[in-house]
Amino acid sequence: MSSTGLELIGFTLGMLGFLGTLVATILPNWRTTAYIGSNIITSVGYLKGLWMECAYLSTGTIQCETYNSLLALPSDLQAARAMMVISVVLSSLGCAISCVGMKCTTCMLTSSAKSKVAGAGGCFFLAAGFMCLIPVSWTTNEVISIFYNPNLSSSYKYEMGESLYVGFVSALLSFLGGGILCASCCGQEEGARHFGLGGLHPYPISNPQYSQQMTFRNPAAHNSKDPQPPVPASSSRTQRTNFNGYNLNGYV
Repeated sequence: MSSTGLELIGFTLGMLGFLGTLVATILPNWRTTAYIGSNIITSVGYLKGLWMECAYLSTGTIQCETYNSLLALPSDLQAARAMMVISVVLSSLGCAISCVGMKCTTCMLTSSAKSKVAGAGGCFFLAAGFMCLIPVSWTTNEVISIFYNPNLSSSYKYEMGESLYVGFVSALLSFLGGGILCASCCGQEEGARHFGLGGLHPYPISNPQYSQQMTFRNPAAHNSKDPQPPVPASSSRTQRTNFNGYNLNGYV
Protein backbone atom coordinates (compact mmCIF):
# COMPACT_ATOMS: atom_id res chain seq x y z
CA MET A 1 0.00 0.00 0.00
CA SER A 2 2.85 2.38 0.83
CA SER A 3 4.60 1.74 -2.47
CA THR A 4 1.33 2.35 -4.32
CA GLY A 5 0.94 5.70 -2.57
CA LEU A 6 4.52 6.66 -3.41
CA GLU A 7 3.94 5.78 -7.04
CA LEU A 8 0.80 7.92 -7.17
CA ILE A 9 2.61 10.86 -5.58
CA GLY A 10 5.55 10.52 -7.96
CA PHE A 11 3.28 10.23 -10.98
CA THR A 12 1.28 13.30 -9.92
CA LEU A 13 4.43 15.38 -9.46
CA GLY A 14 5.80 14.19 -12.79
CA MET A 15 2.52 15.07 -14.53
CA LEU A 16 2.59 18.56 -13.01
CA GLY A 17 6.18 18.93 -14.18
CA PHE A 18 5.14 17.88 -17.68
CA LEU A 19 2.34 20.46 -17.80
CA GLY A 20 4.60 23.20 -16.46
CA THR A 21 7.30 22.39 -19.00
CA LEU A 22 4.76 22.52 -21.80
CA VAL A 23 3.46 25.90 -20.63
CA ALA A 24 6.96 27.33 -20.27
CA THR A 25 7.86 26.14 -23.75
CA ILE A 26 4.85 27.70 -25.45
CA LEU A 27 4.50 31.04 -23.66
CA PRO A 28 6.66 33.99 -24.82
CA ASN A 29 7.31 35.28 -21.30
CA TRP A 30 10.99 34.35 -21.12
CA ARG A 31 12.22 37.94 -21.24
CA THR A 32 10.19 41.02 -20.35
CA THR A 33 10.99 44.70 -20.72
CA ALA A 34 12.87 46.21 -17.79
CA TYR A 35 11.19 49.47 -16.82
CA ILE A 36 14.31 51.35 -15.85
CA GLY A 37 15.87 54.58 -17.08
CA SER A 38 14.16 55.86 -20.20
CA ASN A 39 11.85 52.84 -20.33
CA ILE A 40 9.87 54.08 -17.33
CA ILE A 41 7.75 56.45 -19.41
CA THR A 42 7.31 54.17 -22.41
CA SER A 43 3.87 52.80 -23.19
CA VAL A 44 5.10 49.75 -25.10
CA GLY A 45 6.57 46.62 -23.54
CA TYR A 46 8.17 43.63 -25.18
CA LEU A 47 8.10 39.94 -24.50
CA LYS A 48 10.58 37.48 -25.97
CA GLY A 49 10.15 33.74 -25.97
CA LEU A 50 11.40 30.69 -27.81
CA TRP A 51 8.97 30.91 -30.69
CA MET A 52 7.73 34.48 -30.93
CA GLU A 53 8.23 38.07 -29.85
CA CYS A 54 5.29 40.13 -28.59
CA ALA A 55 4.66 43.81 -28.01
CA TYR A 56 1.98 44.86 -25.58
CA LEU A 57 0.60 48.39 -25.28
CA SER A 58 -0.60 50.17 -22.18
CA THR A 59 -4.16 49.87 -23.52
CA GLY A 60 -3.98 46.07 -23.21
CA THR A 61 -3.41 45.26 -26.87
CA ILE A 62 -0.87 42.54 -27.62
CA GLN A 63 0.71 41.91 -30.99
CA CYS A 64 2.88 38.84 -31.50
CA GLU A 65 5.14 37.86 -34.37
CA THR A 66 6.79 34.48 -34.78
CA TYR A 67 10.40 34.10 -35.77
CA ASN A 68 10.40 33.65 -39.54
CA SER A 69 13.81 32.06 -40.01
CA LEU A 70 15.17 29.20 -37.96
CA LEU A 71 18.77 29.43 -39.15
CA ALA A 72 18.94 33.16 -38.49
CA LEU A 73 18.26 32.69 -34.78
CA PRO A 74 21.10 32.75 -32.24
CA SER A 75 22.63 29.40 -31.40
CA ASP A 76 21.60 29.63 -27.73
CA LEU A 77 17.96 30.14 -28.70
CA GLN A 78 18.06 27.16 -31.07
CA ALA A 79 19.58 24.99 -28.35
CA ALA A 80 16.95 26.15 -25.85
CA ARG A 81 14.20 25.26 -28.30
CA ALA A 82 15.58 21.79 -28.89
CA MET A 83 16.10 20.99 -25.22
CA MET A 84 12.66 22.18 -24.16
CA VAL A 85 11.02 20.12 -26.90
CA ILE A 86 13.06 17.07 -25.83
CA SER A 87 12.02 17.69 -22.23
CA VAL A 88 8.34 17.73 -23.22
CA VAL A 89 8.76 14.49 -25.19
CA LEU A 90 10.59 12.76 -22.32
CA SER A 91 7.94 13.88 -19.82
CA SER A 92 5.15 12.53 -22.01
CA LEU A 93 6.98 9.20 -22.36
CA GLY A 94 7.50 9.14 -18.60
CA CYS A 95 3.77 9.63 -18.02
CA ALA A 96 2.87 6.82 -20.43
CA ILE A 97 5.44 4.35 -19.11
CA SER A 98 4.62 5.11 -15.47
CA CYS A 99 0.92 4.44 -16.11
CA VAL A 100 1.84 1.00 -17.40
CA GLY A 101 4.17 0.16 -14.51
CA MET A 102 2.25 1.46 -11.50
CA LYS A 103 0.53 -1.00 -9.17
CA CYS A 104 -2.83 0.75 -9.39
CA THR A 105 -3.15 0.03 -13.11
CA THR A 106 -4.24 -3.22 -14.75
CA CYS A 107 -1.44 -3.37 -17.32
CA MET A 108 1.20 -6.11 -17.00
CA LEU A 109 -0.41 -7.66 -13.93
CA THR A 110 1.13 -11.08 -14.61
CA SER A 111 4.61 -9.73 -15.36
CA SER A 112 7.37 -9.59 -12.74
CA ALA A 113 8.90 -6.52 -14.43
CA LYS A 114 5.99 -4.20 -13.58
CA SER A 115 7.92 -2.32 -10.88
CA LYS A 116 10.91 -1.96 -13.21
CA VAL A 117 8.68 -0.31 -15.81
CA ALA A 118 7.57 2.25 -13.20
CA GLY A 119 11.21 2.90 -12.37
CA ALA A 120 11.96 3.42 -16.07
CA GLY A 121 9.20 6.05 -16.17
CA GLY A 122 10.86 7.77 -13.21
CA CYS A 123 14.15 7.84 -15.13
CA PHE A 124 12.37 9.56 -18.03
CA PHE A 125 11.05 12.20 -15.62
CA LEU A 126 14.55 12.78 -14.25
CA ALA A 127 15.95 13.22 -17.76
CA ALA A 128 13.09 15.59 -18.65
CA GLY A 129 13.78 17.75 -15.59
CA PHE A 130 17.46 17.91 -16.48
CA MET A 131 16.72 18.94 -20.06
CA CYS A 132 14.31 21.63 -18.85
CA LEU A 133 16.69 23.01 -16.22
CA ILE A 134 19.57 23.66 -18.65
CA PRO A 135 17.92 26.23 -20.99
CA VAL A 136 16.05 27.91 -18.14
CA SER A 137 19.25 28.37 -16.11
CA TRP A 138 21.15 29.44 -19.21
CA THR A 139 18.60 32.11 -20.13
CA THR A 140 18.38 33.34 -16.53
CA ASN A 141 22.13 33.79 -16.35
CA GLU A 142 22.14 35.68 -19.65
CA VAL A 143 19.32 38.00 -18.58
CA ILE A 144 20.98 38.81 -15.26
CA SER A 145 24.41 39.40 -16.79
CA ILE A 146 23.00 41.76 -19.42
CA PHE A 147 20.87 43.61 -16.86
CA TYR A 148 23.86 44.43 -14.67
CA ASN A 149 26.11 45.36 -17.60
CA PRO A 150 26.74 49.12 -17.29
CA ASN A 151 27.90 49.45 -20.89
CA LEU A 152 24.50 48.59 -22.36
CA SER A 153 21.58 50.97 -22.73
CA SER A 154 18.43 50.39 -20.70
CA SER A 155 16.50 49.69 -23.90
CA TYR A 156 18.50 46.47 -24.39
CA LYS A 157 17.95 45.20 -20.89
CA TYR A 158 15.28 42.71 -19.95
CA GLU A 159 14.05 41.04 -16.80
CA MET A 160 13.20 37.44 -16.03
CA GLY A 161 9.77 36.50 -17.31
CA GLU A 162 7.17 34.23 -15.78
CA SER A 163 8.11 31.33 -18.05
CA LEU A 164 11.52 31.08 -16.42
CA TYR A 165 9.98 30.69 -12.97
CA VAL A 166 7.54 28.13 -14.33
CA GLY A 167 10.46 26.27 -15.92
CA PHE A 168 12.36 26.14 -12.63
CA VAL A 169 9.34 24.82 -10.76
CA SER A 170 8.60 22.29 -13.50
CA ALA A 171 12.15 20.96 -13.45
CA LEU A 172 11.97 20.59 -9.67
CA LEU A 173 8.65 18.73 -9.87
CA SER A 174 10.03 16.43 -12.56
CA PHE A 175 13.06 15.66 -10.39
CA LEU A 176 10.89 14.92 -7.36
CA GLY A 177 8.42 12.78 -9.29
CA GLY A 178 11.13 10.79 -11.02
CA GLY A 179 13.07 10.29 -7.81
CA ILE A 180 9.99 9.03 -5.95
CA LEU A 181 9.12 6.59 -8.74
CA CYS A 182 12.68 5.24 -8.81
CA ALA A 183 12.72 4.95 -5.01
CA SER A 184 9.43 3.03 -4.96
CA CYS A 185 10.78 0.67 -7.63
CA CYS A 186 13.98 0.05 -5.65
CA GLY A 187 11.95 -0.56 -2.48
CA GLN A 188 9.84 -3.22 -4.21
CA GLU A 189 12.95 -4.97 -5.54
CA GLU A 190 14.50 -5.05 -2.05
CA GLY A 191 11.30 -6.50 -0.64
CA ALA A 192 11.23 -9.15 -3.32
CA ARG A 193 14.85 -10.03 -2.64
CA HIS A 194 14.31 -10.48 1.12
CA PHE A 195 10.84 -11.96 1.35
CA GLY A 196 10.48 -13.76 -1.97
CA LEU A 197 7.92 -13.51 -4.75
CA GLY A 198 6.03 -15.91 -6.92
CA GLY A 199 5.28 -18.51 -4.26
CA LEU A 200 8.87 -18.72 -2.94
CA HIS A 201 9.39 -18.73 0.82
CA PRO A 202 12.46 -17.49 2.69
CA TYR A 203 12.37 -20.44 5.11
CA PRO A 204 11.88 -24.17 4.36
CA ILE A 205 8.52 -25.64 5.20
CA SER A 206 8.53 -29.06 6.79
CA ASN A 207 6.85 -31.89 4.94
CA PRO A 208 4.01 -33.37 6.97
CA GLN A 209 4.78 -36.83 5.57
CA TYR A 210 8.10 -36.91 7.43
CA SER A 211 6.87 -35.39 10.69
CA GLN A 212 7.53 -37.67 13.67
CA GLN A 213 5.22 -38.18 16.60
CA MET A 214 7.04 -37.73 19.90
CA THR A 215 5.84 -39.09 23.23
CA PHE A 216 7.00 -37.74 26.59
CA ARG A 217 6.70 -39.55 29.88
CA ASN A 218 6.21 -38.03 33.29
CA PRO A 219 9.49 -38.31 35.26
CA ALA A 220 7.58 -38.74 38.51
CA ALA A 221 5.75 -41.72 37.14
CA HIS A 222 9.02 -43.14 35.79
CA ASN A 223 10.75 -42.93 39.19
CA SER A 224 7.83 -44.48 41.13
CA LYS A 225 8.27 -47.78 43.06
CA ASP A 226 5.59 -49.53 41.07
CA PRO A 227 7.13 -52.12 38.84
CA GLN A 228 6.90 -51.32 35.20
CA PRO A 229 5.03 -53.77 33.04
CA PRO A 230 7.13 -55.71 30.62
CA VAL A 231 7.26 -54.27 27.16
CA PRO A 232 6.61 -56.70 24.35
CA ALA A 233 9.32 -57.13 21.81
CA SER A 234 7.04 -56.12 18.98
CA SER A 235 6.08 -52.88 20.76
CA SER A 236 9.73 -52.09 21.49
CA ARG A 237 10.62 -52.73 17.87
CA THR A 238 7.75 -50.50 16.77
CA GLN A 239 8.91 -47.69 19.02
CA ARG A 240 12.43 -47.94 17.72
CA THR A 241 11.15 -47.81 14.16
CA ASN A 242 8.92 -44.79 14.83
CA PHE A 243 11.55 -42.69 16.59
CA ASN A 244 14.44 -43.54 14.26
CA GLY A 245 16.93 -44.22 17.05
CA TYR A 246 15.65 -41.63 19.56
CA ASN A 247 14.39 -43.63 22.55
CA LEU A 248 12.36 -41.15 24.58
CA ASN A 249 10.64 -43.73 26.78
CA GLY A 250 13.85 -45.06 28.29
CA TYR A 251 13.45 -48.56 26.87
CA VAL A 252 16.16 -50.38 25.03
